[in-house]
This record gives sequence, structure tokens and C-alpha cells, in this order.
Amino acid sequence: MVPLTTVWQQSPRTEMSRIDRLFELVQILRRSRRAMTGREIAEALEVSLRTIYRDCASLQAMGVPVEGEAGVGYVMRRGYDLPPLAFTKEEAEAVLAGLRMLGRTGDGALIAAAARAESKLVVARQVAGDAEDPRRLVSQAGAPDARMDVLRTVRDAVDTETGIDARYRDRNGRVTRRRLRPLCLIYYPDATVLAAWCELRQSFRHFRVDWFEEIVPTGESFADAGKALREQWRTLEGWSPDYPGAVGHG
Repeated sequence: MVPLTTVWQQSPRTEMSRIDRLFELVQILRRSRRAMTGREIAEALEVSLRTIYRDCASLQAMGVPVEGEAGVGYVMRRGYDLPPLAFTKEEAEAVLAGLRMLGRTGDGALIAAAARAESKLVVARQVAGDAEDPRRLVSQAGAPDARMDVLRTVRDAVDTETGIDARYRDRNGRVTRRRLRPLCLIYYPDATVLAAWCELRQSFRHFRVDWFEEIVPTGESFADAGKALREQWRTLEGWSPDYPGAVGHG
């Protein structure tokens, strides 16, 4: 049997996404208490049914104990383990608590990613329990859900250092249009906040992401100034885990 870790190490970068998917497929089958159809797996991984058929055949060819076939369903034979993660028990529990706290952010993409990461810890037996028998509980009360398209656009703009045009409703219900240079996202227990340079106010401002009514990328890069702006913002802000106070809101 060829270990998946060996395939990972030998695969070029263009194959990394496929190997990621194979790992995820193995975990889905290990968590399931029954045979799963190819369509169910395809929906979980957001790929085509044909891709799942190919992936299952590839796993079987590598010696991974996936039983079944196209049109029937697939099941993982008991006793197959993924390589363990290099965490101590305390480190794994710290990671688990942090992952579960992401449920407070209202960011659907991060919450889904956290659930996948948690399943890897459970499957690798780094933490005790599972979804049906939790040994650690974290309150999910927190930030209201923000629109997924808004969150995705904001996150991409921060990462690529690209400007955005936004329509924003403040705490008093006033709606303004802003041209922003997004600098960073701040996750608080009851809100996700964007720190940005605001062209309208000519200053650093903070915006609750769930109060954006519309966001459109401008396509204008500020990569040459992004690092300096963040450093200036941090200096003015005197960054701490508390709510922004030194610079203005909205």
C-alpha cells in the first residue's frame, strides 16, 4: 500500500489540490457510519460525480481500503488510520477550542473550514470525542451572520490589497458610500470588523462587516502602500484585543 503522505511528498504543486481532496474523501468515509453514494460525497466536496468515481478508484489502487463501486456506494473498511498530527494533547485541545470559537464570527466560510479541520483532529485521534459525543463545548453566541458574498469580497480585498467601493449603514441608520483601502479583518465575539483607510473621511476607520449593504472591488491595487498603512494604523490604534477606540468608526 502506498501511504498518502508519500503521494503528497512526491506530487508536484499542481497536484496538491487533488491530494487535499483525497485526504478529505478518506475522512468523510471514515466518519460515516454507513455506505455513502458517490453523489453524496460529490456534494460534500463540491466536485462532480465523475471526479469522485476517479478519486475512489485512485484510492483503491493505492491500497486504501475503500470498498464499493460506481452506482453502488462506498464505505471505508474499519481500522484504517490517517497519519497522526504532530500535536501534544494540550496543543490539540487548544487548537480545537480555537476552531470552535470561530462559530462566533458569523463567517460561514471560516466556520466550514474549522469544521473540516476539527474532523482531522478527531480522525487522527488527537482529541477525544466527535460531533455526537463532544468532550469540549464552546458557546456559539456571537457575531451575527454576514452575507457570504460580502465576506468573501472583503477577505479577498484584504489579501490582495485591492480597493473597494462600499455602501455602508452606520449604527444610526445613515447610509453613505465609501471608497476604502481594506487593511485587516478583526474578529470580535459579537462582530467582525474591517479596518480600512477611508477616502471620504481621509482617515483610518472601522466598519462592521454585517453593516455593509454592498461592496464592489475597484480593481485598484494599493500593494505598494499596504504594509505602511497597516503599520500606521497599528501605531494609531495601539492594537489590543479590545474594540477599536483610537481611530474613528464608520
